[in-house]
Amino acid sequence: MMPLAEFPQDYFRRQDESDDSLFYSFPRLVVHIDQQAINALQDLFRKVLPPGGVYLDLMSSWRSHIPPELKPAGVVGLGMNAAEMADNPQLDDYIVHNLNTLPRLPYDDQTFDAVMCTVSVQYLVRPVAIFAEVYRVLKPGGSFVVSFSNRCFPNKAVRAWLSMTDRQHISLVERYFELSAEWTNLKTFSKKPIIPMQHDPLYAVWASKPSA
Repeated sequence: MMPLAEFPQDYFRRQDESDDSLFYSFPRLVVHIDQQAINALQDLFRKVLPPGGVYLDLMSSWRSHIPPELKPAGVVGLGMNAAEMADNPQLDDYIVHNLNTLPRLPYDDQTFDAVMCTVSVQYLVRPVAIFAEVYRVLKPGGSFVVSFSNRCFPNKAVRAWLSMTDRQHISLVERYFELSAEWTNLKTFSKKPIIPMQHDPLYAVWASKPSA
């Protein structure tokens, strides 16, 4: 893993530096993007996620938005609230785990065919370390899909995220990939509503672990 020396020291500070477990202690059973953005995300999953694979839903909540026709062999959730994940009908198993204090993922090497992180990357204070961990737990040829919009809990988003435009968010996530491991096929996606402010935009960055 490469160091974060190129980032300013305060990039990953937050307005609220209290224990994250307090903020996420009660369930929020709401979706964080609207239906148009969810549809765009599902279209992207159809193109990128391998049908019948084993998936890790990183920073998981009560919905994973996986198209049912992909028929995954298993979906594991890792998040901050047990009640939210217990209500997620697509999860076969889940674990409560704070990536901001424990960036190492509690899984063996080459466990998953795909990993997704949906509308949550803005809360990571050690993103490069976590992207490197995702690389470790992916099988060769597996993909990591990071999606986000223009909404967040500003008190828990890192300072860099709050100061950037949507285009800069895409570039920042691309840099997380570039610094964390030898990813291949790095790609980006952008879906903006025809009429701004009426619907949520969706952005994504994804890449693959090289095949063996």
